[in-house]
Amino acid sequence: MPFFSAPKLTDAEALRSYARVLVRAGLTPPDSWVQEVAVAAREDAGLDDAEGEARRLVAEARAALLEEQAAWPDRTDYDALQSALARLASSGLVVLQGVDDHWSAAAALRDAAAQGRPVRGVVWFTPSDVWHAVDHGMLELNVWHPDSANVADGDPLCTEVLASLDAHGLAAHFDEGRIEVRAFWHRRAADA
Repeated sequence: MPFFSAPKLTDAEALRSYARVLVRAGLTPPDSWVQEVAVAAREDAGLDDAEGEARRLVAEARAALLEEQAAWPDRTDYDALQSALARLASSGLVVLQGVDDHWSAAAALRDAAAQGRPVRGVVWFTPSDVWHAVDHGMLELNVWHPDSANVADGDPLCTEVLASLDAHGLAAHFDEGRIEVRAFWHRRAADA
């Protein structure tokens, strides 16, 4: 018997949680939040009125976000992260936020090379990385060289990314091939 067993989420809890992270991530338009939750409600939870339930859950998640964000500081971790990423982008790195997977990062590098546009590397993360930062205050960044090789601890590109994050008030460190940033994804509803 395992020492600890996580409680099993009910379908209702899982759908509510899914709507919550989609809304708070703000990576896609609001209509797609309803569509994605409706698909989960229909396929995973077997609900007859999947779209109605999805609309209700998304509205509930959005209302909770609007209420909570009133207590956030003027500058959130999300704001600091956007500033750090903009600095990296201005230094010749491609920055991809909320991309599906590593194929998107590889495609961005190939496209830049095909266009003769010099890039120094790519910084990227997925929606599930954002969802983790929504709830747990830690965002994992992938950083690759132009040849798609992962950075290593202490390599100049890794050091540059860490320095940019630090300059914007975000604690981060390299761990097992990725940069872990201590940051909650507090993106305001108006930014989504």
